[in-house]
Amino acid sequence: MSSTTTAGVSKIANVIVLVEDVDRAIEFYTARLGLEKRSDVPFGGDYRWVEVAPAGADTVIALCPPGPDGQVGGRQTGISLQTDDIDAYHAQLKAGGVDVDAEVSRMGGPVPPLFWLRDPEANTLMVVEVR
Repeated sequence: MSSTTTAGVSKIANVIVLVEDVDRAIEFYTARLGLEKRSDVPFGGDYRWVEVAPAGADTVIALCPPGPDGQVGGRQTGISLQTDDIDAYHAQLKAGGVDVDAEVSRMGGPVPPLFWLRDPEANTLMVVEVR
């Protein structure tokens, strides 16, 4: 009798945000958004592999140099960050000079309160409140 192993995805390892200025991105994602830097390792000559994440989170955001097309910035990342108090976090980011929507959006129904923010390279992330 032979044993069969099924391979598959076990978790989302990371999501990637392409950035030109890694140091500026690290400062923004850690000092402004409050994420922690998990790794900062040189690779491939002049590149660095940098990961940031909320404390205790499994999935990290990798801040990476541009790929073969060389395009960075101005991208919709598809990343949604979660907070327990969206109004306080929105006010904190706004006071800290982060490019956030003017107001928290409240659509009602199953859509949680949310707002969008842009990093220094105009990559867009969403923040939602989940209680």
